[in-house]
Amino acid sequence: MKPPSSLRSLPPEGAVRQQPGEAGSVAGSSVKKIGALALLIALACVLPFVVSNYRVFQLTLVLVYAIALLGLNMLTGYNGQISLGHGAFYAIGAYTAAILMDKFGVPYWLTLPIAGVVCAVVGFLFGLPALRLEGLYLSLATFALGVALPQILKYKGIEQWTGGAQGIVITKPEAPEWSGLSQDQWLYFVALAVMLLMFWLGWNLLRGRMGRAMVAIRDQPTAARAMGVDTAMVKSMTFGVSAMYTGVAGALGAIAIQFVAPDSFTIFLSISLVVGIVIGGLASISGAIWGALFIQFIPNVADEISKAAPWAIYGIFLIGFMYVMPTGVAGFIRIAVARWRRRRS
Repeated sequence: MKPPSSLRSLPPEGAVRQQPGEAGSVAGSSVKKIGALALLIALACVLPFVVSNYRVFQLTLVLVYAIALLGLNMLTGYNGQISLGHGAFYAIGAYTAAILMDKFGVPYWLTLPIAGVVCAVVGFLFGLPALRLEGLYLSLATFALGVALPQILKYKGIEQWTGGAQGIVITKPEAPEWSGLSQDQWLYFVALAVMLLMFWLGWNLLRGRMGRAMVAIRDQPTAARAMGVDTAMVKSMTFGVSAMYTGVAGALGAIAIQFVAPDSFTIFLSISLVVGIVIGGLASISGAIWGALFIQFIPNVADEISKAAPWAIYGIFLIGFMYVMPTGVAGFIRIAVARWRRRRS
């Protein structure tokens, strides 16, 4: 699918037209962004050496969820397709990695791309018939997928592969001797490397022709079709790419947790992913990280505040975030920075 020239001429998200004399300020802003990113990466590399092993494990899951949230944000935030069943693709990726490691002795690092390919194919095929559905009807179809898959994984006909209700136990990978790291620290850095790679690929995809086509379909589908965009193909490919990201995250999460079982992938997981992209910020790459921090740590904070009614506390946090930050954490930060710059100028 070759987007028309009019679509290719659209500026990338967040781009602004430069006025005479603004080149220097734009260059300076880019240098500051690169410096801030380098500082964040350096901080992420230091964290596993200054916190406990349990915190390292939690931070590893944050990186895993960030990958899944970026994939779902591509589908919902950038393309406008609402999915309430992405936990199913997370489960497919997790079971792909678990089966390959447990039954065939495949190295853990090789299971990640395989899980991504499997989920990309499944997502693309699921997206084809789902093209007839939009809005709430598509949401209901994906919701049905998320509800049905845990029961399918318990089916006795495939129990020899999935382990049935008992699931599959995975051996935690050993850290290389040359690294001098513990197992948890090693998995953290593996997850960090995979996340950075997936975010870099996603950033390039969303700023390219495919990303502009996705946003055009979300905002003005009729105009996009009039310009020659193959909306059906773009939607199906977006579903496949989104599922691929979620599958890679599922495989990485299974390796970190060392266990997969059907009850680990209930519909609540899918709802949590939706909560993550809304809290983090729709149509925002950095929002995936903020959303991952929320869905990983806020339930624990709520449980520490009240053992009797943790979900009531969780709901209060959720309402508070939506009231204070209606555009998500990423949108809130973006607005705050813009106001600060205006005041300085």
